[in-house]
Amino acid sequence: MGASDCRGIPVSYPVANAIEGLDRAQEMSLAFRGDAIAEIDKVIAEHPSFIMAHLFKAAWLTQAMETRIYGDMVKAVQDAENLISNGNDREKGHLAAVKCWIEGDFYGAVQRWEAVLTHYPLDLFALQLVHYTDVLLGDVVGQRDVVARVFNLWDEGIPGFEFVLGFYSFGLEENRDFMHAEEMGRRALAMRPDNPYAVHAVAHVMEMKGRHSGGIRFMNDHAVRWGTSNFANHLWWHTSLFHLDIDEIDPVFTIYDDHLCSSNSSGDKYEELDASALLWRLQLLDVDVGERWTNLADKWERSAADTLYAFNDVHAMMTFVSDNRTDAAKTLLTANERYVENASDANVAMSREMGIPFCLAIQDFKAGKYGDCVDHLLPVRYMTHRLGGSFAQRDVIGWTLLEAALRSRRFDLALGLANERTALKPTSVQNWRYVARAFRGLGDRSNADRADAKAQSLLAA
Repeated sequence: MGASDCRGIPVSYPVANAIEGLDRAQEMSLAFRGDAIAEIDKVIAEHPSFIMAHLFKAAWLTQAMETRIYGDMVKAVQDAENLISNGNDREKGHLAAVKCWIEGDFYGAVQRWEAVLTHYPLDLFALQLVHYTDVLLGDVVGQRDVVARVFNLWDEGIPGFEFVLGFYSFGLEENRDFMHAEEMGRRALAMRPDNPYAVHAVAHVMEMKGRHSGGIRFMNDHAVRWGTSNFANHLWWHTSLFHLDIDEIDPVFTIYDDHLCSSNSSGDKYEELDASALLWRLQLLDVDVGERWTNLADKWERSAADTLYAFNDVHAMMTFVSDNRTDAAKTLLTANERYVENASDANVAMSREMGIPFCLAIQDFKAGKYGDCVDHLLPVRYMTHRLGGSFAQRDVIGWTLLEAALRSRRFDLALGLANERTALKPTSVQNWRYVARAFRGLGDRSNADRADAKAQSLLAA
């Protein structure tokens, strides 16, 4: 029998300590602990002919969605390709996937990783990559079903099962199967309490269900474990959303200043995305955030013309317009307009259908052109999944549309939008305040007072 990893998946390079190093790097990537790229670089330095080490590096770098890592990713693919004649079918499948990725064919990459998973259902790396990429692409059903198709072949005796549970939990949550999602997430945490992705999945359930006080307790109770992970900034962002929905603004600023506003300039887009998304939500609530936009805009400006990922671009635009960086905003829009005319990669559709309309809406909102903002967003409001990310992240689009409808005095539209939000999350103080504002704009004081009373009763509770 040939060499294999800790789950019995075949590896063409039959050197035990090299395979153990690969397993360690993948564990780091799954647990959001340590530096998986630095770990695999050590393995590559000692074992330059280890094909799967090069493929791990290339594939894990795909998830950064940043131009600064592109050269390293291409180099890793080239190194693997030079060795692939000695590779097995599984490794050739991974190579085909990352080659699609560097050509901008993200969907093709997913299909090739799925093909690997079909033949090797315990290939946790292929599962991880498909699930995460489906999140990046907004493929809601895929996030769940990629796990479902292999789930029955896993059990507690297979290393990494706790991470499979975490993936399944998040996929179920995004498909609104909240009870099943929470069960899977808490089961994952019972196996491994420091699993940040499982914490993340349960936090999403509580956010979507409007369990704000319980969500705050849950996050604080687990923070001693997830707070030191590489996923901490995003989990702090989730904690801030619970506070925001019940109008606890001071804790939101504390979280931002202590956990989301780093002084480094590493270019970590995940950190910058969360920070931008939180400040924009505060701005929608007409909360003064002081000078916080400036530091954030400094970080985003260097990537204004990247056109790599529409989800990044809309968050960059939030910072540019909020810090009055007209030139940077113009650079971003011009780069995207030229990009969608000339490119043919997977991000083009995301940019054309959601990225550019939302960027224009953000620009109009900050300029006080609220009617134009509504006109940009209303036609695409049911296409927001095409921007990528989660429902909780994309909620900023609907929130912007609603606030713009109120400010443009389109109160009948605003009432309908606010009613939708209360139907999905009836425990949200902010949602009932929006209902009250819409009724007040329509001159219906009685219903406005009822909605305000509902908001006050939720605060009291």
